[in-house]
Amino acid sequence: MEKKIIIITAPSGAGKTTIVKKLLANMPVLAFSISAATRTARAGEVNGKDYYFMTTEEFHAKIDENAFAEYEMVYAGKYYGTLKSELERIWADTRIPMVDIDVKGALSIKEHYHDKALTIFIQPPSIDALRARLSDRGTETQASIDERLAKAQYELSFAHEFDKIVVNDELERAYEEVKTLVQDFLNIK
Repeated sequence: MEKKIIIITAPSGAGKTTIVKKLLANMPVLAFSISAATRTARAGEVNGKDYYFMTTEEFHAKIDENAFAEYEMVYAGKYYGTLKSELERIWADTRIPMVDIDVKGALSIKEHYHDKALTIFIQPPSIDALRARLSDRGTETQASIDERLAKAQYELSFAHEFDKIVVNDELERAYEEVKTLVQDFLNIK
């Protein structure tokens, strides 16, 4: 099997996680690529299932070993990365890694794997729609909504660098569009 990668990214609140979960549930050839992170596990998160949780020192040791396909400091002092060993684990299982990461990480992996990687940017219909989605969650303070919207504006400026842009104005339609893009890239139906 050819070593391909599916990379999906989006601003917070654009619907990426929902689309990724549906793809994983409906396309058994795909396997979720677990990211490494230096942040503390949240309630219910499991090491090796949700993330590979590491100390900053462990993360830096992996950087020195050239163990990452990509990594970056996403928030002050908080590192996230895609381990090469995680991609290899999935390929060894004759499956395709589904990588759900931020914009810079996605472009970094694309730079490494070129035409073996499909990058899809899930775009909200508008910043106002994104603001409403984040507010409707009921989990964000106004300050964190403002911070996420500022980051979203920045991330949207990179959308043109992705192989495909899918506007999530209606979740089921956006999901079907992403699924078709993935099937076409992998030559499966």
